[in-house]
Amino acid sequence: MTGGVIQSIDYAAVAAPLVLALVAGLVLLLDAFLPARPGGARMLGLVTLGGLVAALAVVAVQAAGGGTRRTFCVPASLGGAPAPGRAAPASCSFVADRFSLLIAAVVLAAGVVVVLLSMTEIAAERGGGSAKCGDGPAERGGSAERGGSAERGRIPAGEWYFLLLATLTGAVLLPASRDLIMLVVSLELVSLPVFALTALKRHDGRAAEAALKLFLVSVVSTAVTLFGVSLLYGVTGSVHLDRIDAALRATGDTAGSTAGDMVRVTAVAIVLVAAGFAFKIAAVPFHFWAADVYRGAPVPVAALLSVVSKASGFAGLILLLTSALLGRAALWAPGVAVVAALTMTAGNVLAMRQRAAVRLLAWSSVAQSGYILAPLAVYAVAPRAAVGASVAYLVFYAAMNLIAFAVVLLVARLPEGQDLEAYRGLALRSPAAGLSLAFALVCLAGLPPGLAGLFAKIVVFRAVVDGGLGWLALVMAANTVAGLYYYITWTARLFAPPAAGESRTVATRTAAGVAVAVALAVTVVFSVVPQVVLSVTG
Repeated sequence: MTGGVIQSIDYAAVAAPLVLALVAGLVLLLDAFLPARPGGARMLGLVTLGGLVAALAVVAVQAAGGGTRRTFCVPASLGGAPAPGRAAPASCSFVADRFSLLIAAVVLAAGVVVVLLSMTEIAAERGGGSAKCGDGPAERGGSAERGGSAERGRIPAGEWYFLLLATLTGAVLLPASRDLIMLVVSLELVSLPVFALTALKRHDGRAAEAALKLFLVSVVSTAVTLFGVSLLYGVTGSVHLDRIDAALRATGDTAGSTAGDMVRVTAVAIVLVAAGFAFKIAAVPFHFWAADVYRGAPVPVAALLSVVSKASGFAGLILLLTSALLGRAALWAPGVAVVAALTMTAGNVLAMRQRAAVRLLAWSSVAQSGYILAPLAVYAVAPRAAVGASVAYLVFYAAMNLIAFAVVLLVARLPEGQDLEAYRGLALRSPAAGLSLAFALVCLAGLPPGLAGLFAKIVVFRAVVDGGLGWLALVMAANTVAGLYYYITWTARLFAPPAAGESRTVATRTAAGVAVAVALAVTVVFSVVPQVVLSVTG
């Protein structure tokens, strides 16, 4: 300890993101210095996969050990407004509790699936001789045989896996962040590598357009978020979430014109910060980028955006609302309810008009964001139930979407594979892929035998109804019926007779098959032991 600041670091608390960061550096070194040889890209994928499994094991050990680990702490003597009637405790920037560990587990499990999908994509492109995807320096031997133009069009595997690990590092850091600076930095660490991942599909105009749109949206959202964060800091004089809440409560108890000005500034700050996170989770009215970006990005990147980026965005939003702005719940809760209703409605209406699988999943993802947001609107009435319901739905949504994207990746290899008509008779031609996708769609619709999706929707409905928002429950019910239309229509195509002369089967590659198995396992585990999710708020 020097000058009143705690310098010691609990490396056990930060072990998971530290493992990911070290493996990211290792991937870059291997890509740069290993001699060119066949199978180099696959080896980099396996190293990345090993790092994710190691980080997941660290999270499992921390969860089994119980308790909460904190580090990067600031003593109460260094400032911050105490809550009325008690002294301010030490505030920490990194807290590994049940909430952060659960989100980290979801992110890492999704990361395993995304890496497997990436290995499938790279292997398929190389095997098919396509210029869409390829390998890094470890695989660049023999360019004379492949041709210069094909080599220039390849995705460098080393850069791909490094950027993927960087995104996952930020996604693991974000739910454990407990100050504004660390929240913003972690959020940008999640977002920035995704631009490059999208644009690594070289000489593809659609991918370049998607990367540019994602970049512009993210820049705007970051600027809005930073403006809101600066206002919060100006009002409270602190960056730690617990001290912000204490300072806002103290401001609310103060009379006078100055206090009134502070309340108005705080309201503007809440709107700006919430708007910044609304961009990240594709909530209305900041959702227009989703379909074009998902469609232009490689399928593994679309899955990454749909699950990992969305999970981290929701984690940050939940932390801000329930930790830093808890005392202002009466101010932000009605806005969250309205945004949730608009988001699920817009997503479902736009999804019903889609004829491309990835665009349909994109708008479906927007609609699902509305369901995840809905319970937060009743946080002031039932805090534990609200956060538990949102996180439960997020977990189930993540597993279902990963299954869907894994099958979409396989079908996309067929001619016209982006169109929904390519899925006609898939369950008859390729039972494993067809039945897996059918299960995911039924779960997303919330129908039996998809018990995971049914359970998730019941939990959300119960939280909203118990919180007294009957109108929001009615909007959710209407949107659930609307969602049935496109989910069931797509499912029906899977079992319809194939078109005349259509006999092509989907080549189920090992990595994609394992990806589906991992997502199914996550779904089954949390369906059998739902209290694991519902108890995240302690």
